[in-house]
Amino acid sequence: MDPLHAPWRIEYILAPKSAATEGLFTQIAQSNDDEANLVIVRDRTCYALLNRYPYTGGHLMIVPYKQVRDMNGLIDEELTDLLKLICRCQNVLTQVMKPEGFNIGINLGKVAGAGILEHLHIHIVPRWLGDTNFMPILANATVVPQVLQDLAV
Repeated sequence: MDPLHAPWRIEYILAPKSAATEGLFTQIAQSNDDEANLVIVRDRTCYALLNRYPYTGGHLMIVPYKQVRDMNGLIDEELTDLLKLICRCQNVLTQVMKPEGFNIGINLGKVAGAGILEHLHIHIVPRWLGDTNFMPILANATVVPQVLQDLAV
């Protein structure tokens, strides 16, 4: 078996883990360092950022500033803002990356695949014909051939 090398992961693995009093998305929402946090747009009640561990290039997440576990914790204005930002990001991805389709979805709960349970977030994943290959099927991994900072610019 040939190993895959992902040298950028060692920084995360070796970094000290603090017992944060706030969740990751709340910390990012309150931070001023959008570049380091891969935040690409901020709106009134939500923001969009590149997924640090993407399924494919251009994988974004839309996150409300308010920390809620599901959409029932949001008021109508926040729900509307989420949907508008989803459309806006999908339109930009279409213009910039020219995908042939999208997966747009929400994973609620651990059994549904949510990696961050305490804070609702919506995934936007651009897709191209043939972008699924042997890696996700046999190795439970994907190959993203693009540096996230380059995509964010």
